[in-house]
Amino acid sequence: MIFKFPFLLIAFFICSFVHAQTSAQNKFLDSVAHYRALAETNSYSLNKRVVFVKKAIKFSEDSQLDSTILKSKRQLATLYLRQFAIDSLYGLNHENLKLAKKLEDSIAVGYINNVLGWYHSQKYQNDSSYIYYFNASKNFEALNLPKDQASTLNSMATIQFEERDYVGCEINAFKAIRLYQSLPQSDAVLGDLWGLYNLVAIASDELKLYDNALKYHFKALDYSNQIKDNFLYSLYSKSNIALIYKEQKDYEKGLIIYQELFKDESILKQELENYALILGDYALLRHKTGNFEKEEIKSMLLEAYHISDSIENDFSIMSVALNTSEFYLDEGQKDSALIFADIAYNKGKESITNNVILNALLLKSRLERPEKSQIYLNEYIHLNDSLVNKERAIRNKFARIEFETEQIALENERISRERLWLIILSVGLIFTLVLLYIIFTQRNKNKELKRVQEQQEANEEIYNLMLTQQDKIDSARTNEKKRISQDLHDGVLGRLFGTRLSLDSLNISSTDEAIKTREGYIKELKIIEQDIREVSHELNNDVILNSSYLDIVEALVESQTKTYELTFTLKSDPDVPWEDIPNKTKIHIYRMLQEVLLNVYKHAQATHIIIEFSQEKAVICLEVSDNGVGFNIKKSKKGIGLKNMYARVSEFSGKLYIKSEKDTGTKISIKIPV
Repeated sequence: MIFKFPFLLIAFFICSFVHAQTSAQNKFLDSVAHYRALAETNSYSLNKRVVFVKKAIKFSEDSQLDSTILKSKRQLATLYLRQFAIDSLYGLNHENLKLAKKLEDSIAVGYINNVLGWYHSQKYQNDSSYIYYFNASKNFEALNLPKDQASTLNSMATIQFEERDYVGCEINAFKAIRLYQSLPQSDAVLGDLWGLYNLVAIASDELKLYDNALKYHFKALDYSNQIKDNFLYSLYSKSNIALIYKEQKDYEKGLIIYQELFKDESILKQELENYALILGDYALLRHKTGNFEKEEIKSMLLEAYHISDSIENDFSIMSVALNTSEFYLDEGQKDSALIFADIAYNKGKESITNNVILNALLLKSRLERPEKSQIYLNEYIHLNDSLVNKERAIRNKFARIEFETEQIALENERISRERLWLIILSVGLIFTLVLLYIIFTQRNKNKELKRVQEQQEANEEIYNLMLTQQDKIDSARTNEKKRISQDLHDGVLGRLFGTRLSLDSLNISSTDEAIKTREGYIKELKIIEQDIREVSHELNNDVILNSSYLDIVEALVESQTKTYELTFTLKSDPDVPWEDIPNKTKIHIYRMLQEVLLNVYKHAQATHIIIEFSQEKAVICLEVSDNGVGFNIKKSKKGIGLKNMYARVSEFSGKLYIKSEKDTGTKISIKIPV
């Protein structure tokens, strides 16, 4: 109970803290919801609603909930859009995009990218705009939002058209068309389909694919006929079709369309901009057919120009001015034609409308004096070439943008995936390395144990051989003792006994004959003395004892060389005290000699081997040489056999020397102190 109370107290404080945090957060969220609702109220002005949503953002940030913060900031972005506060949109939407990615809110990421695409299009930054629209399109595609995807594809196609990438424009436009066609039909969807087919038709017109342009304009006209309030849609489609006929020089067909449009001229005049454009084109087509009064056509053109000028619409001014200049040129009125060509040229320069500038330059090259005419013609060629080159450079730009954007996304995905795999593989690798370390360590231990066991068994085998040899020596020594004993007993002792008795009997006589007889016995004693000396000499020369270890070595060499089909020479210094050398040393010498013989057989390709034992002071020397091919000493030092030999020699503080050269054989010297 003494320890239980503090734990209960801590738990109480934790629960109280969590409850307080939750209560405060709920209070913030209530305030967020309140100000969001006020910001959605249409009765307030946009400025007032922006103030409300900024308060909602403040409380959202106090709540520290990223999802709530993002939702409030997206509401502010929507109000900025309605205010057309373009500059405020940029920073806010980049904040929103970063937060949406953090939350992995794919829908928000898609819509924010779409808004950023629109922002950059308003700033005429088409490259950046295209990237954001492309990202939005990919998000909407992944989320299976065909309407939103189609809208972004439509925007991408429009950018490509503006950048003169007409082929890319058609590709994205048709993608959008297929998506819109899969949606339930409504005036909004039909209007988008009309706009896309109109865009594709104009792109085909720019590519001089007039038949395709007509086909898509008629398709757009079909969709316009399905829209309830379709006057403007139908007007644009019909006037565009008439322009295609004009470019094909099929003036009669174009004239029929304009005549149909002008049946309701009062309706046309409700849109003065469109009326001025159509009136100017209608007048020029009537001129081209040659079936109408010149003054009437001139009047129509001038009326169209005055309307355009009065409403200060640059596009209609340029279009009508070009038509009027062409009319005056055909009529031979070059001064009037030049006036309108200059108007179109100057307006085109101001608005950077290249098509108008090119057409105006062509007219001016036909209207000016020869020296100026060439200048305008050169300017036309220069501008046209630059546009062609630009078009070529741009043609694959958006495909490259798509590719690079996808590559960046794939690269980011790949990096994330690789990081995950790297973590998994690192953990797996560490686990594997630890496991392998354990396995290899255990295996090495087992190998070492096995090697020690095998070494012990081999040493025991050699020791047994030496014991067997020692038994043979002991048996031979016993037999030799018996022989000497018999020789002494049966020969020397008997002869000594007989000689002693004879000398005893002669001691009592001093005759000449006795003296002569004693001399004979003394000679006999000398012979016996010689026999005893010979027996003693045999005892001193214990050949069996000194040759026992060498017999084992010779047996090994004979066995191995016979197996390896070698001849050998075995030399040993008789002064080597084998009987005084420890068995352990002799065993190691035996094993090293065995290893040398094996290496000669495996690598030397020798036919003869020389083995020599000698003693230098307190050092036993073993020298083995062959007549083989030799070897590279540096490389072969890594071999297990040589490593074992070095280990054996170092155990006795000895030395191992190897001398070998190509085609001169090998010489191994081992020196072991004893």
